[in-house]
Amino acid sequence: MKAVAVNPANKQVGLVDIEEPMQLGDTQVRIRVLEVGVCGTDKEICRFEYGTPPVGADYLVLGHEALGIIEDAGANVTRVKQGDLGAVMVRRPCHNPACNPCRAGRQDFCYTGEYFERGIDRYHGFMTSYVVDEQEYVCPIPSELRDIAVLTEPLTIAEKGLQQMSDVQDRLPWGNVKGHRAVVLGAGPVGLLGAMALRVRGFDTYVYSREPHGDARAQLVAAMGATYVSSTEKNADQLAAQVGNIDLIYEATGVSSVSFDVLRVLGVNGVCIFTGIPGLHGPTPTDVNAIMRGLVLKNQLVLGTVNAHRPAFENAISDLGKFRRQFPEAIGALISKRFQISEHADLLLGRAGGIKNVIALS
Repeated sequence: MKAVAVNPANKQVGLVDIEEPMQLGDTQVRIRVLEVGVCGTDKEICRFEYGTPPVGADYLVLGHEALGIIEDAGANVTRVKQGDLGAVMVRRPCHNPACNPCRAGRQDFCYTGEYFERGIDRYHGFMTSYVVDEQEYVCPIPSELRDIAVLTEPLTIAEKGLQQMSDVQDRLPWGNVKGHRAVVLGAGPVGLLGAMALRVRGFDTYVYSREPHGDARAQLVAAMGATYVSSTEKNADQLAAQVGNIDLIYEATGVSSVSFDVLRVLGVNGVCIFTGIPGLHGPTPTDVNAIMRGLVLKNQLVLGTVNAHRPAFENAISDLGKFRRQFPEAIGALISKRFQISEHADLLLGRAGGIKNVIALS
């Protein structure tokens, strides 16, 4: 079968022929891949910034945002059944017996750095026709979400971050979040999905991004009942004046200069969640004194989050259903276009526009 892969040694991106997986263990499932979302991580791997093939292979099959259908299941599989739609988790635990997070099923907090990630680090991804995986890494999805279910994995970024935020804010009498003010940095898929997650939780949500107000992303923000603020029209101080006390910053840009400038105006008792990873550029000038004063005097918290565990996937699936009911126009518009596998180059090498693009394999 065909697969989209990178060969880091030869600096090549393209289609390769691989064997179709047939043999199943008792707790494994065979999944026919339906769709794979394309994100910035895939493009960075295709620029050879990172991405490691499995041991013994010279290529890495790409793709970590997968939607598939269960076609076969081992004798002891109980979590899913034949015919179920499913999202497949990305990260697998390290083998170090001393890593408590991995031994507890929280490989998203692995502290050895020896974890495996499908389509990213030493484990083939999903840009191919079939994969086999353990049932514990497959999350069933209701059939009525078929058209938006490929958004599950990118939504887990927000789900994990917001759960961490909720856990740490239990340290103070924060109260019900309804009416609290959140600022989302960036109007890409991760930012827009994060904004939707904030809206269904009752946050008064603002999206701060560089696109002008007439852009499709700004219109999508309005369709979910949030407020769009263009960074070309207002700086961080003007943003804070419009919003009021900023209770939460959800960063989804990977641009450190913008992120730390807005962090400077985070409100009293506020939380900032970093999800983006800056490129390997030079240092960014930052008023660290102002940021440090705010963190101390305003009881602020900054946290970073990466990857997600099973409950985050389950919460994402639940929230996709809420998005469909609460703002169907917005969630429907998030996926810009579906491409065939033969068109992978336009997606991975950065020539395709839109918000969220998807490779449809079936």
